[in-house]
Amino acid sequence: MRGAAASARSLSAHAVARVLREGVTLDAALKDALVAADPKLFSSVRSLSYGAVRGYFRHEAILAKLLSGPVRSLDYLVRALLSVALYELEDERTPEYAVVDAAVQTAKATDAMRASGLINAVLRRYLRERKAMDAEIARRPDMRHAAPIWLADRFRADWPVRWTQLLAASDAQAPMWLRVNSAQTSTAEYLQELRILGIAAHAEERVPYAIVLDVPCDVHELPGFAAGVVSVQDLGAQCVAFPLDLRADQRVLDACAAPGGKTALIAERAPNLKKLLAVDIDPHRLARVRDNLSRGGLQAQLVAADAAKPASWWDGTPFDRILLDAPCSGLGVIRRHPDIRLRKSPSDIDKLPELQGRLLKSAWDMLAPGGRLVYVTCTVTRSENHGVIAAFLSSTADAAIVPVEAWQGWPGLGEADDIGRQILPGEAGADGFYYAALTKA
Repeated sequence: MRGAAASARSLSAHAVARVLREGVTLDAALKDALVAADPKLFSSVRSLSYGAVRGYFRHEAILAKLLSGPVRSLDYLVRALLSVALYELEDERTPEYAVVDAAVQTAKATDAMRASGLINAVLRRYLRERKAMDAEIARRPDMRHAAPIWLADRFRADWPVRWTQLLAASDAQAPMWLRVNSAQTSTAEYLQELRILGIAAHAEERVPYAIVLDVPCDVHELPGFAAGVVSVQDLGAQCVAFPLDLRADQRVLDACAAPGGKTALIAERAPNLKKLLAVDIDPHRLARVRDNLSRGGLQAQLVAADAAKPASWWDGTPFDRILLDAPCSGLGVIRRHPDIRLRKSPSDIDKLPELQGRLLKSAWDMLAPGGRLVYVTCTVTRSENHGVIAAFLSSTADAAIVPVEAWQGWPGLGEADDIGRQILPGEAGADGFYYAALTKA
């Protein structure tokens, strides 16, 4: 057992170190780390890795008080090992002495062997001074909720009343939402299937076909998952169906479609479309769209291309509905992808509105008169949301807002601005999403 635990800690630390060193996503680092690992370790490795990354900036603040030199001077693997250990101490499921001993032994079994003494000294000092140190950390919202300074400043600037709430929501674990395929079963029938298997869940009555699990589980434990009876999709993502207002015989474009959850949602909700075209610039990610559609027996035409350059792939026939799920900073889904705060920077985010504006202009040129374009992001920054749409409206004479009141069935979630609607992370258990609907004169 001790050997297995040490292996899980080692695999986790190496995955976290890759995120720190190379800027890869945690999911990518874990995929590589688990290739040759014992499947029995998967759950532990994921839990330790996500916990360490989620709390990294809180851990860094703690380490800054314990080390004589700067935290960033430590080797990436040493920093990762310390963060894994500090997460275990926060989690409190493993006795303190066992966490320290395991961290030291793991270091000795890895390239961090020379730092094993430092790791031992730092963790033992933390345990001696923990009460006072934790109290000091708790007084700083950014440290308490493991946010880099730039993220706390961005939240405070855009949401001066709600910024600490946003930090807290981003520091929480996301629930597991499901979308029931109504062509194969009903929400009530699927809930009954889950109950029979002992999987506790409940429906979100305001959003048809949305179910949230009381405790996340492996997708392969879900009845009918392989047959497309149900898919994993956040509540906020499912809400895109309301402003789209899908109807039979429409021509629909899903621009920037990968990984395909929204494409599948469109195909499920409107099986009698004249055409559903899913475009994404990344052929590898487009393969995930194909997989999502295939699992549910759903149909769409897939094109690997740049949505901002339609001349190379568009046939010239306008679309009645366009979904532009624009590339964004992803600050609304940090709790689901905590590595975002390690991989993103303010300069990265400041470049995005220009790209979003270009995609919006290109999509608009493909929209039929009287058609509707829905702009969606999974972020909460004003510049990427309201700012992009406001700038587009000011330069586009034939564009008009479709007010939220006209979004049939909208469940009343989110905060309205003068253009669209913003769901903040944690509201009704959803991730953070922004929606705006425009129509062409």
